[in-house]
Amino acid sequence: MFLKTLSLKGFKSFADSATLTLEPGVTVVVGPNGSGKSNVVDAIAWVLGAQAPSSVRSQKMDDVIFAGAAKRPALGRAEVSLTIDNSAGLLPIDFTEVTITRTLFRSGESEYSLNNVPCRLLDIQELLSDSGVGRQQHVIVSQGQIDAVLNARPEDRRSIMRRLDSTETNMTRLTDLLREVRRQLRPLEKQAEAARRYDGVVAELGAFRLFVNGRELVSMQRRLEGHASRRNEMARDINDVRAVLARLDAEVMTTEAQLSAHGGVDIGDVLTRFEALRERARGLSGLLTERLRGIEKDRAAFVDRGLVASLEAESVSVRAELAEGERDAQALVPEIDTLARHEAELADARSRFGSEWADGVAVPSGRASEVRGELGALRAAAERAEGEVGRLRSRRDALVLDGQRVDEERAVLDRNHAAIQDAEAPLVEAQASAERNRDAAEIALGDARAALANAEAELGSWTARADGLALALDDARARAGAEHLAGLDGMVGTLLDLVDIDQGWESAFEAAVGEAMDAVVVDSIDTARAALRSFAAGNVSGAVLALGAQRKSANTPSIGEPVRHHVRAFDPLVDELLDALLGGVVRIDGDLFAGIDVVLRHPEAVIVTRGGDRLSSAGWRLGGSRAQATRVALDEARRKADVARERRDETRTLLARATDARRVCDIELRTAGKALDDHDSRVVAASEALRRVDAQKVTLDSDIESLQARIDELSERIDRERLRVRELERLLPQYEAEESELLERGRAMAANRSDIETRANAVGAIRTDIEVRAAGIEQRRQVLRRRLDEIEGRLALDAEQRADAEARRLALDRRQDATERLATVVGERLATIENELGDLRERRRRQSEATRAIGAKLESTRRERHGAEQRLSELRELSSRVELEEAETRVRLEALVETVRREHDCEPEHAMAAESPILAEGTTAAGRIRELERDLKLMGPINPLAMQEFEALQERHDFLEAQLRSSAPSTKRSCRCLRLRMPMSPSISNSFSTTCFPVAKAGSS
Repeated sequence: MFLKTLSLKGFKSFADSATLTLEPGVTVVVGPNGSGKSNVVDAIAWVLGAQAPSSVRSQKMDDVIFAGAAKRPALGRAEVSLTIDNSAGLLPIDFTEVTITRTLFRSGESEYSLNNVPCRLLDIQELLSDSGVGRQQHVIVSQGQIDAVLNARPEDRRSIMRRLDSTETNMTRLTDLLREVRRQLRPLEKQAEAARRYDGVVAELGAFRLFVNGRELVSMQRRLEGHASRRNEMARDINDVRAVLARLDAEVMTTEAQLSAHGGVDIGDVLTRFEALRERARGLSGLLTERLRGIEKDRAAFVDRGLVASLEAESVSVRAELAEGERDAQALVPEIDTLARHEAELADARSRFGSEWADGVAVPSGRASEVRGELGALRAAAERAEGEVGRLRSRRDALVLDGQRVDEERAVLDRNHAAIQDAEAPLVEAQASAERNRDAAEIALGDARAALANAEAELGSWTARADGLALALDDARARAGAEHLAGLDGMVGTLLDLVDIDQGWESAFEAAVGEAMDAVVVDSIDTARAALRSFAAGNVSGAVLALGAQRKSANTPSIGEPVRHHVRAFDPLVDELLDALLGGVVRIDGDLFAGIDVVLRHPEAVIVTRGGDRLSSAGWRLGGSRAQATRVALDEARRKADVARERRDETRTLLARATDARRVCDIELRTAGKALDDHDSRVVAASEALRRVDAQKVTLDSDIESLQARIDELSERIDRERLRVRELERLLPQYEAEESELLERGRAMAANRSDIETRANAVGAIRTDIEVRAAGIEQRRQVLRRRLDEIEGRLALDAEQRADAEARRLALDRRQDATERLATVVGERLATIENELGDLRERRRRQSEATRAIGAKLESTRRERHGAEQRLSELRELSSRVELEEAETRVRLEALVETVRREHDCEPEHAMAAESPILAEGTTAAGRIRELERDLKLMGPINPLAMQEFEALQERHDFLEAQLRSSAPSTKRSCRCLRLRMPMSPSISNSFSTTCFPVAKAGSS
């Protein structure tokens, strides 16, 4: 960025509109005194915002408006426009050229504009502030300021030195401030970085926690729904089991009633009577068979008449059998008495059974089973609760021990933290010492660099001076024609090669000798003639000064300072020449017009000025701009260039040493900074450990409190359940006694019925046996009696046997027919009895099977009822467990909802609808949460204002560093320039040489 054009209209001496085009590089404005060169500089300062009239060399601000001249009226306003090339984009505006215009009216009003757009002065200052241009941001050295410093009196110089000394003090203070800001900036940068990352980490952690909490809410709600569904299902199962128990109780009652009904129908008596009838029928059948055999015997007796003897023997045998049958009949009498007694006892037992068990046995109520089921569920729940209380107490005791361990760890960490804090001061002092050493090394390095720059500048200055002097001498030789006379014997050289001029008298000497500056000095008049002939032959212009020629020296006037006193020659003959050339020449301290006045008063004198003006009675000449060079000056410049070169080499060595020292100090500073950073890390780690321990303590206290609350809740629940258990244990024996009594009565009724049936069967069997035996004995006695009667009759009536044979045969036939008919009837009745007896036995078998089936059914029903009671107890226990889990889940859900509302400030529905943040492949949300929590722990305590503090401190650091960087070199160089009076740097010298010399030459021509 550079100035491109400057337009002035009505500003000071520029009554007409004038535009100056400024090219990149150094621009030199030349002109005579009073031509307005300084007004150009004032215009630049004024358009850039100068507000003080003194800054533009005026008494009041409206003095900048053209005040008029003899032939020009005064103007009413002053306007200056400055165009700046912004092709590099240094100004924050989208234009390659920026034109700043300032207008001032005599009324005191002023206007500013940017690219012909009205604006404020503040807008211009803000636009230019970042580029180092603008009010109080650029340096304009006004006319006479440098001369005022160089020509200042000793007391003025002391004042300047005091200001510079205070400037160095301020620079030292600025360095201290910068070092302190740097020290504060390092830990604050870490805090700012942590604060910068903290918001993102906390936001990401909050998003992941919200997502995880939402998933947990969904899971818990589903679990609650599952618990409710299971509880409802178990309630339905309990109701179903209770219905099954009621049905089984009804079935037990019905089965017992059926069993009682089957026991009331007694088939045993009928079966006994039918068996007795069967035996009687069998006896009758046998009797009829015997009768038929008797008839056959009687029929045989008709044929066998020699059987009388056998009849007598048979009569004796039959009588013996009759006696034996009588004895058998008498033997049955005690058994018949016993049978009658047993039947009487059986009838009494049946009568008592009917009167005692007429209403049957009541069905058990089932309350004992219900109590046993509830009691089992309560005991199981109490055992689980007691086990849970034991585990919770163990957990609480472990947490209490952990709390004690955390307290001990906190005490150790406090001691470590105090020790670390105590160790900070030496580290800070070490770093401050290292910074001081580094600053001292930096200052030494800066001094070495400045010394090297000064040495190089001095070397460049003297080298440039020597080169300039050599060029000037060569130019003088060329103008004098010395090169053309190089082969001429007796040529001494140009006048500049033969004299030594005091510093500051070069212009006066040049004006005094005039054209002799361009003459060649030769050793004699003959040599001078030869030189002139050579010039003429070569058609070359030139001048010759011959040594040894007779010359008249002019008298030196009594005014001014004689120039001859300040010019010395290396040859006495040259001294004579100088006496002739400079004898009447004096230099005055005034300017051209003062010299005119002097020469008018002293026409015999030749007057010269400091500016090289020559005044005499022959004419007045304005000073020229030739290079003021002599051989002595050239040799001096080359000698000083050699000295400056040696000094530069020495300063390079010093710079290398200072660089090494600064490098060592940097290493020490980095080491001290690393030690302090490590200490800061240890402080942060210790603080983080303390915060972690405090967080653990708070967490442990919260866990202990929640565990104690849970223990108290479970203990209260255990007490309630134990009270209910004691109440049920008190009621259970009563219900069990009632149920046992009913079951015992049922078993007693069944045993009594079974005993009666057994006794009835036994009595029936005895009666049947006795009746069968009695019938057999009676039938046998009857048969024997009839046989005895027959034998006796046959023996008595043997005589009549033949008479009666026919009648008897007929009677036997009738008897045989009647007996056969009776045998047929008895056989039919026996078959009928056998059929009925089979039916009765089948009925008895079916009744027994039905009784056994009813008994088995009753037993199965009772087993099923017992299984239903166990199932009911299990369901109640499961229901209690599900209710406990549901209560725990509900408590956890409420706690999680409260956590979501407290930590995330949202409703549970928002958390459940939250989407999962982006996760890296192979990473879970829980793992990412652990990573983020670990990052937060590593960050340590967060300063929420660290970012603003860091930005403010960083801005202050940049400002101080920029001020120090921009001010230190110029301040040091200014101080050294004032102490040492050092020349300009080579770049500035070369720039001004290449610019000023052509301009000066063009001006002289």
